[in-house]
Amino acid sequence: LRAFWIENKNSHTDFTDSTEKHGFFLLNKIRVFRRRIRVQEWLFIAILLIAASFGGGVYVGYERRPAIEKVKGVISQETAKPQEVDFSQFWEVWSRMESKYVDRENIDRKNLIYGSISGLVKSLGDPYTVFLPPREAKQFQEDVRGSFGGIGAEIGMRKDILTIIAPLKGSPAERAGLKAGDKILKINATSTADLTLEEGVSFILGEIGTQVTLLITRDDFDGDGVKEFAITREVIVIPVLDTAEKGDGIFYIHLYNFNEQSPREFRNAIREFLDSGSDKLILDLRSNPGGFLDASVDIASWFIPAGEVVARERFADGREIIYRSSGRRLLEQTPTAIIIDQGSASASEILAGALRDIRGITLVGEKTFGKGSVQQVDELAGGASLKITIAKWLTPNGTSISEKGLEPDIRVEVKKEDVEAGRDPQLDKAIELLRSM
Repeated sequence: LRAFWIENKNSHTDFTDSTEKHGFFLLNKIRVFRRRIRVQEWLFIAILLIAASFGGGVYVGYERRPAIEKVKGVISQETAKPQEVDFSQFWEVWSRMESKYVDRENIDRKNLIYGSISGLVKSLGDPYTVFLPPREAKQFQEDVRGSFGGIGAEIGMRKDILTIIAPLKGSPAERAGLKAGDKILKINATSTADLTLEEGVSFILGEIGTQVTLLITRDDFDGDGVKEFAITREVIVIPVLDTAEKGDGIFYIHLYNFNEQSPREFRNAIREFLDSGSDKLILDLRSNPGGFLDASVDIASWFIPAGEVVARERFADGREIIYRSSGRRLLEQTPTAIIIDQGSASASEILAGALRDIRGITLVGEKTFGKGSVQQVDELAGGASLKITIAKWLTPNGTSISEKGLEPDIRVEVKKEDVEAGRDPQLDKAIELLRSM
């Protein structure tokens, strides 16, 4: 109104008319001003709505961010992650454990990591590929390098059960009555159900003169099928071989192990064979857990021409290393039979498989253990290590030992009554076979 008065105070027109005109003009201006206020109000409200929507989106986005971003205090979360692998569920579980687990203050993240890696490695289903946390890795190195007391038995995994591959001749295990194929259910008070091969072996090893108790299951046990064996640990001296004459020109060599001395000892046995005047040979590989590959190739060379394949070592990329005979050939024409059982493993299977594939030598006995793989120990950060299978051994014809073992050409089982009566039907069958040649 003041503006209207200032604008019209010097006007010569009639005040009433002027008031009507300018009053109408003023009313229009007020209406425009009020419309402008409404526009500004709506604009302000719109801005508030947009801001609230943006804030809500940020909050929802933060709550729904990838689980890996919710896990705090873990570095190198995505280092070396394969691009095609979705780790979201792993981190989601981790995040929920840390946020919901009732005793979350007791969560040890290092143990979570070690447990995750152990489960990852175990999912391969290969008992010889194992993750070793720092403490176990240190113990493994000490066992390999140092002296220790044991029971004198080769231990392996069969269908996820800790199993005696073979007791060594004259060892505490053999004297106690353990046999190839015995399944170990407990070591002292510890169940073997969730133990790795390395953990099981570490429980059996110990101070010389101390005792370890094994709960064993065997098919021919009476009652509930289990029995305890208390065995005193000793320094284990591994024998190489025994020899004997079996009559009718048959010479017998029982090879117990493939170690550094095996090629030399086998050479001496061959000299004894020739001096005896025998012309047929039984090679007994029962309860022989294997050992050095080179020793197996060396012994095979007495039977196989130079250059012939003894074994193939196949890697993940398909690459192969071929091991060939050096061709001593002294026994190339000698009628031979080989005895095997479920305690024949590793280098024993390589030798038996090569002589059958190249020479057609008959295998008598039972299916072998099936341990035809190569392991490598990789050191990891923080003192941990990974023992991983890097290759498989194949026979000259390409049969994978690790997956199937070797089936005998003539199957002969040793039953409980045979043992009690002191009979050896497998050896008897091998002698019968050679007599017919």
